[in-house]
Amino acid sequence: WERYKASLRAKVEHPFRVIKRQFGYMKVRYRGIAKNAAQVLTLFALSNLWMVRRQLMPATGLVRL
Repeated sequence: WERYKASLRAKVEHPFRVIKRQFGYMKVRYRGIAKNAAQVLTLFALSNLWMVRRQLMPATGLVRL
């Protein structure tokens, strides 16, 4: 049970780590909820791209004729 909770927590918390460490998002920048929500949604979309960046890049070193 604890292993299941830990694996689920790791999957959920990984995007937050990417947003904080890779993009430097520590505090909200704007006063309004709408602007902050838009910024957070954009950061989560970017974190999704960051996490799958290796699958999106073409494989290097493989040549097929």
